Order: sequence, then C-alpha cells, then structure tokens
Amino acid sequence: MWTHTKESQDKITPQQALEFLKEGNLRFNNNLKTDRNLLRQVNQTSEGQFPFATILSCIDSRTSAELIFDQGLGDIFSIRIAGNVLNEDILGSMEFACDIAKSKIIVVLGHTKCGAIISSCNNVEVGHLTNLLRKIKPAIESEVTILQERNGSNVNFVNNVCMNHVNLSIKQIREQSAILRNLEKNGEIIIIGGLYRVETGVVQFFEE
Repeated sequence: MWTHTKESQDKITPQQALEFLKEGNLRFNNNLKTDRNLLRQVNQTSEGQFPFATILSCIDSRTSAELIFDQGLGDIFSIRIAGNVLNEDILGSMEFACDIAKSKIIVVLGHTKCGAIISSCNNVEVGHLTNLLRKIKPAIESEVTILQERNGSNVNFVNNVCMNHVNLSIKQIREQSAILRNLEKNGEIIIIGGLYRVETGVVQFFEE
C-alpha cells in the first residue's frame, strides 16, 4: 500500500477523508487489512508526511486510531490523551495538523467503557488526574435525562456523558480556535465527533 504524497493529499476533500476512515473501520470490523509494506512506508515518509486526518482519541489501549481505521504510517495525526480531553496544546497540535500540514478532517473520538469518563462520573480525585477529570465535568452536568444512579456504574449514563463530552469538545474547538473555525467555514476541513464501541469495534460518527 502506497503512502500519501502532497499531490494525493491535495486531491482529498474533507468528505472523502471521512469516507476513508469509514472504509478503514469497515475493514477492521471484517478482519480485513490493507496490504502494507511498513518498511517501505518508513522510507516513503522519511522526507515528509502528508496525513489526511487528525484524530483526538483516548489513551485507552483498545482505541489505537491507526488500527481501528486501518491506516498506515503517514496517514493520520493521532492525538491521544486520557478521556480525549481538550487543552491549549492539543488545539495547537490540531492547528498545526490542519493549517500547516493540510489535514482534511478532525475527529474527536470517544469510546465506551472509558476509564476517564467513569472516574469523572465517580468524582475520583487522584494527583494530577484530578485536574484532567475536571474537564469532563461539563459533560456530566449537561446530561439531564438520567436522574438516578448518576455514577460510573450506570452504563447508559456513562455513554451519554461520553457523547456529550465529544460534542462539547467540538464546540470548544470551534469557539477557541479561529484558525480551525475559519478552515471549517471555508470548507477546507470538517470537524466531526465519533464513538468507538470497544465491545464491537464499530465507530459511530456523529454526522450533522
């Protein structure tokens, strides 16, 4: 499998980038894998990289974006942090990826059974993790459909909070980054959310 060049990256539209990710996840779910020579891709990317997608996901060991979207070296920028939370450095990374390196899509990818979401729902306070989990609290507060058992043991509550968190993160990206907001407005990128189900391997995109 070839790796992306500047020419191939330039030809990809944001919607095509989304389709590439959908097709990759479908291959993953059907236990199919694109035939790649990774050593050749090392050589092909040694002088530069032209990723078509930028994905913010969790550090969870089950959620490697390259695997679940069946992508190779040089295909995606993978930003990983517990609970796929957003901060200034991550926004800067996204701006680099899309404005400078010309990535065509940003995906904020949450996942089921997320330890960070569960911990935040359970009001865990441990060292530096405490401040990270605070970034998830607005998603908990915005979940108003479940009134009982609002904790990490309630699977439906956790999943709702997870989806809220993704949507709120997208809102923050648009509000806090004029660069990304304008790129999206001009049709140069799309910003979209998704939920990866660790039980099945399927990614559900939140298409508007």
